[in-house]
Amino acid sequence: MARLPVLMYHNVTPNDSESVELTISTSKFEEQLQYLAEKNYTTIFASELMNSNEIPDKSVVLSFDDVTENQLLYALPLLKKYKCKATFFIPFAYIGKTDTWNDGSEKIMTIEQLQSLDTELVELGHHSFLHRKYASLTAEEIQNDFDQSFEIIRQNNLTVVPALAYPYGNFPKKGVQNEVFFDLLKKNGIQLAFRIGNRTNKLPLKDKYKVKRIDVKGQDSLLTFKWKLRIGKLRLF
Repeated sequence: MARLPVLMYHNVTPNDSESVELTISTSKFEEQLQYLAEKNYTTIFASELMNSNEIPDKSVVLSFDDVTENQLLYALPLLKKYKCKATFFIPFAYIGKTDTWNDGSEKIMTIEQLQSLDTELVELGHHSFLHRKYASLTAEEIQNDFDQSFEIIRQNNLTVVPALAYPYGNFPKKGVQNEVFFDLLKKNGIQLAFRIGNRTNKLPLKDKYKVKRIDVKGQDSLLTFKWKLRIGKLRLF
């Protein structure tokens, strides 16, 4: 059975000394893209998984959370250089502001910057409105979060695919709350949703609302990256 890695990135920096945890240096990111190219991997958009029966062998999804300005400045030129596709997930309330759910140090792209992205390289997806954990919200709050996201999309004529990356990888996992949540995703037209999981996915996808992503860390060596690409995060037993 075919396996698909979905890689999760956040911030990108030109400074090697800052490459740690959620921030990866341009040198490491380029090393990873170069490896994918040398090994003949095909980068695909997340939206292409909506028909997971037609995914080419040796495919990989590159995904970026939060649409930080550093992704535009430092990741996009490398994506262009290596002709790689990527999906960028938007926390809509913070467009043109900063990542205040963290420490507020990173600028979020503006509407104009999002509109300027090369659609041959980048597609946009949902990362909620307020970047809150879905498991802590009521059904009414979740619906309101979707409503506000869709209003931003409508007002600014953004093209956003019906794919969602759960903030913090979090969603209600049990009981009635779980059933109500997935019903809300269907009601709002979401066709694909990403958790974390840190494992590759079997194709065709069994559950399109629980697609696993692999967290690529800034301190990862190329060897660690290769291992994650094959099976996911290393675990100590």
